Amino acid sequence: MILTGPAIRESFEAGQITIAPFDPGLLNPNSYNYRLDRTLKQIISDPTDPTRPAETVVIELPDEGYVLRPGVVYLGATVETVGGDEYVTSLIGRSSLGRLGMFLQISADLGNLGSAHQWTLEIKVVQPLRVYPYMRIGQVSFWKPVGARTPYDGLYGGISEPTACSPRAAAGLGAAPVRQEEAA
Repeated sequence: MILTGPAIRESFEAGQITIAPFDPGLLNPNSYNYRLDRTLKQIISDPTDPTRPAETVVIELPDEGYVLRPGVVYLGATVETVGGDEYVTSLIGRSSLGRLGMFLQISADLGNLGSAHQWTLEIKVVQPLRVYPYMRIGQVSFWKPVGARTPYDGLYGGISEPTACSPRAAAGLGAAPVRQEEAA
């Protein structure tokens, strides 16, 4: 079950959803628009190897915008802290930017129950595209889970900045150490 715009607002007001800062003007019929924070990270590892930390450069978005280039993966973050214990978040792009060739949340659009933070955004474009700090870049929807709830306690759950792939996460190790006997 997906929450409608009015249900998102009611759940926010009841403290069941975290959206900070909250702006009623960003509500949609069944989602909430989120904005792009000022800092991007560009992955520059060549080749990129999921078993090693990704090399990145930091890009501070100027007020006049910054042109994203095709063939590059950029990591951004939401301005808003979003999440909560009651609903599962799903972060997706906006159709207006998709029509301009932006892919947002390339493979990881599903958030985790129990996480509330500024989300890392995976951004790629098929043609040069100018982005601006604090622009509406995507939308988040909230889904009611069914069944026993197990809140997320993994590596990315509390990070509130653009974050590249962790070799531990890529190896399926998560945040907890694995003993040699378990790995064999």
